[in-house]
Amino acid sequence: MKDETTLHPAEEASAYVNAVDERAPANVALAGKGVGTPRSRRAPIAEAVSSLLAGKWLGLGVAVIALALPFLNSSTYVIQIAVDALIFVMLAVGLNIVVGFCGLLDLGYAAFFAIGAYTAGLLSTRYGWPLIATIPVVVAAAVIGGLVIGGPTLRLRSDYLAIVTLGFGEIIRITANNLDFTGGPNGLYGIPGFGDFGLRSDITLYWVTAAVVIVAVLFSSRLGRGRIGRAWRFVREDEDAAEAMGIHTYKAKFAAYIAGAVFGGLAGVLFAAHQSAISPPSFNFLWSALILMAVVLGGMGSTPGVVVGAVVISLLPELLRGAENWRYLIFGLLLIVVMIFRPQGLLPARTGETGRRGRRAQEGTS
Repeated sequence: MKDETTLHPAEEASAYVNAVDERAPANVALAGKGVGTPRSRRAPIAEAVSSLLAGKWLGLGVAVIALALPFLNSSTYVIQIAVDALIFVMLAVGLNIVVGFCGLLDLGYAAFFAIGAYTAGLLSTRYGWPLIATIPVVVAAAVIGGLVIGGPTLRLRSDYLAIVTLGFGEIIRITANNLDFTGGPNGLYGIPGFGDFGLRSDITLYWVTAAVVIVAVLFSSRLGRGRIGRAWRFVREDEDAAEAMGIHTYKAKFAAYIAGAVFGGLAGVLFAAHQSAISPPSFNFLWSALILMAVVLGGMGSTPGVVVGAVVISLLPELLRGAENWRYLIFGLLLIVVMIFRPQGLLPARTGETGRRGRRAQEGTS
């Protein structure tokens, strides 16, 4: 007698094709066992935490707390440290577009940071421009810088691209150090802020910085979830396969590089206003390394994770100030421990394939 549980070959193939079309993890069993998908074994607590971190209300709450900080603690020390952290978040979010979304290893991101700071500083100190009026010129300068370095080099991959971007960052710093127009080794000083508007100048700068960074984080998140964001992820995962499927990989990489350059240039304007003086040592390779560390620590491709990573990298050395000369050793050891036990990052990116389609496929085949 024929076993009723045995699938016809055509039915078995159809079940497998449907599972693949739904992009669910498919298991092809032995004859007579059918085709199914494994059930999730994640604990309810882990699911709840994941849903909380992915919710829109968490981001809104963080934004409200950031804007309300001067009402909670308006001491000069706290405001200065908070502005430093916000600028670092801006840089990390910009580099996440290049490295996290598109998979381009950039070791010279501080070059765009320097371009923005020096452009705003020169226009405001030499020509008397209001700092806010320099922003369009800064954006244009950052785009030109991205065109100059990205145009001929974005056809390179992996280590070769990293070496070229590292050289670009050093070229910008050394050029600023050797030109009299940029102040040479002494740099520029007396850079004005955005005004006081009847408040303390540092609090005004904090609110301006917080507003710009919040908009930048939201914009970056929207980019990552949009059509261009999907193209970036495909290029990151397999550039050859993405190109075979019709994605113009060079244009996609170029768009990511230009977007990251604009973020870096705007962060340079905020940095110039915050410090009121800039010099070439302010934009050395250590900046690029720390920004990349924040992206990797938080979770490449995850905007919330990158924000958390940037806050940790910028504030942890300050919180360890009581350890005096040992604080950087402790800081390094903590980073090593985190990367050993959490190699995917503090808040790794969640792929769309494990979302609604995966759950629907599991419900349909269970």
